[in-house]
Amino acid sequence: MTIFAAEAPGRWLPSPLSAGPFTGLQGGAVAGLLTAEVESLGAFNNWGMAVSASAWFLRPTPLARLRTRVTVVRTGGRVAIIDNTLWPDDELDPCATVRVTLMRNSAVEVPASKVVQPDLIPPEFCAPTHRVAAHGGPWFMDAMEMRVGENIVWFRMKRLLVANAGPLSQVLGPADWAHGIARPVHNVVADPNPNLTVHLARPPIGEWLGLRSRVSWEPSRGMGVGGAILFDEQGAIGCVSMAVALKELRKTPQSRLETP
Repeated sequence: MTIFAAEAPGRWLPSPLSAGPFTGLQGGAVAGLLTAEVESLGAFNNWGMAVSASAWFLRPTPLARLRTRVTVVRTGGRVAIIDNTLWPDDELDPCATVRVTLMRNSAVEVPASKVVQPDLIPPEFCAPTHRVAAHGGPWFMDAMEMRVGENIVWFRMKRLLVANAGPLSQVLGPADWAHGIARPVHNVVADPNPNLTVHLARPPIGEWLGLRSRVSWEPSRGMGVGGAILFDEQGAIGCVSMAVALKELRKTPQSRLETP
């Protein structure tokens, strides 16, 4: 079972596991859906690997039937740039849009150099952690396994976003948490991100994606930024960044981290 079911080309039905912690769907799930559709077209058209996705969340996406529309911005040479936009099936105003960059492989010869990889605590030695949504119901975090270690948080998707989802679309969901796992303070303000950008140097190897996050807040302006280096168990594979819009948090008993 996938998180989004394809009812027809460009027509999608989200499951409850696509929900965010508050109103609407999780941004990473929405960005992943839009990117997965582009990755599928990229494979069919030989556009290459999806190496970057920049998503903008224009308004909350409802848990309802959705439609998407792909627009080709540029193809040719090694690089293709493709847009994909999402609407509720019966509405005219879009909820989100994503621009995906795809690139064909082209090996180059460079002098051999030793790459020093940072020490990573493997996920099996990190503490299992689960986060409960403010609404108390199923949500996107339930589709992932999360493990917290020193200076790294590991995620493993337990469900595919869509059938035959590509590497970048599966990374976007966990990467969307970069600003939330390194907050300067907890349970004080909400920090939704109006955008999300992920770059990949290579596809992840294995099921686990690690985030080493850094966050900067300016509470007097109600703004901030979040970001992380992305890892698999072999080493660094890319990075993520997003803007943060700080707002007062409506506290509920469920809005906390629960660690067994």
